[in-house]
Amino acid sequence: MNPLTAKSIPALARYSRYSLVDVSLEEAEKYPAVFTRLYPDAARAAGEHADKMRAAGVEVSPLAGLPVSIKDLVDIAGETTLAGSTVLRGAPPAKSDAPVVKRLRIAGAAIIGKTNMTEFAFSGVGLNPHYGTPANPADKSVARIPGGSSSGAAVSVATGLCVAAIGSDTGGSIRIPAALCGIVGFKPTARRVPSEGTLPLSPTLDTICAMTRSVDDCILVDSIIADNALSIPDLPLAGLRLAVPQTVMLDGLEPHVAASFSAALARLSAAGAKIVDVSFGLLAEAADLNRFSGPESFAWHRALLARREAEYDFRVAKRIKTGASVSAADYIDLHRNRRDWIVRMEEALGPFDSLVMPTVPMVAPPIAELEGSEEAFFKANGLLLRNTSAINLLDGCAVSLPCHAQGTLPVGLMVAGPAMSDRKILAVARAIERTLQAQ
Repeated sequence: MNPLTAKSIPALARYSRYSLVDVSLEEAEKYPAVFTRLYPDAARAAGEHADKMRAAGVEVSPLAGLPVSIKDLVDIAGETTLAGSTVLRGAPPAKSDAPVVKRLRIAGAAIIGKTNMTEFAFSGVGLNPHYGTPANPADKSVARIPGGSSSGAAVSVATGLCVAAIGSDTGGSIRIPAALCGIVGFKPTARRVPSEGTLPLSPTLDTICAMTRSVDDCILVDSIIADNALSIPDLPLAGLRLAVPQTVMLDGLEPHVAASFSAALARLSAAGAKIVDVSFGLLAEAADLNRFSGPESFAWHRALLARREAEYDFRVAKRIKTGASVSAADYIDLHRNRRDWIVRMEEALGPFDSLVMPTVPMVAPPIAELEGSEEAFFKANGLLLRNTSAINLLDGCAVSLPCHAQGTLPVGLMVAGPAMSDRKILAVARAIERTLQAQ
């Protein structure tokens, strides 16, 4: 059995780091389209160094020598950041590692490789016509989407190729694939983790964050890549006020999602949490306000599109070009209206410890179904992004964690709160995770 499928990083303490890197590299060959690049020599060197330090009695980071993957929009020194595209081939290589990569290297992480993604991070589905689409490992009989845009990142963790994956989240690109693949994904408050050295989608909403197999592992990775490490309290679930928003977030849930979420809420209530159904009518405004990705991505891509649009995934080019019609006045209004909405949302959130809701309203659909129909693709994409993107608009933080019964298709439960409530949200998510995992 692959030891990297352990529930958490501490369970790997007794293993040689070098041997775990070897396992990761060997297993990677079984999962096509997960990685766009591998770094076997550097990863093995990191594993070997960690083993020697541990053998000498030196205290090292819990992440030292363990395999970690990096989404292909994050800079690694000396190579071109492609972001799941082909149009950037031949562009200048990165002059230095992105800050998050530097911090992982300082912690001794064995960076295994760069992971596949939706081209330029522009969808929640995870399809990539250039490098292939990694299949969701949750279903061995049907090739299902992994979710996006951090598709390869999620699969690298779900399959036990890595203990953690660094991705990005602009409208749900960490939490969507985490939910569909049955792992944990954390979107911190954006300002806490530096985004320098990453290819932008929407600078207003972009967040760099982590996917792991447990909330505690997310806390560990966050402590390494964030500007400010957090001390997470051991919060009891009993007495926590968990708000379930009734507006938009529960609309059109697939039966398995609805049943899994309801069963999870029942278990949390039985453990003493106070589940409060709240209207949160403000959420109905989110769709009209959440229009930053179009104009901001068009500003970055317009010169490339003018020269090489035919080389883009047509779905991605189509969405980017929607930003061409947004005027400067409309864009300024968006920012002003968003600030007003955040103030009103934060006031409404005040009485509660967190929001809880399904991360996405559906289970992962088959890849072939969405590849074969543009209508099906865009319908699924809209649904996948609906719940998660509201938290980016809020400038909030959120954790997606599994809430489905073992042996069924993954369903994510999202725990969310306003900006800079990361410490509280991680503590609530950990308390929920413990309750849902208890036998």
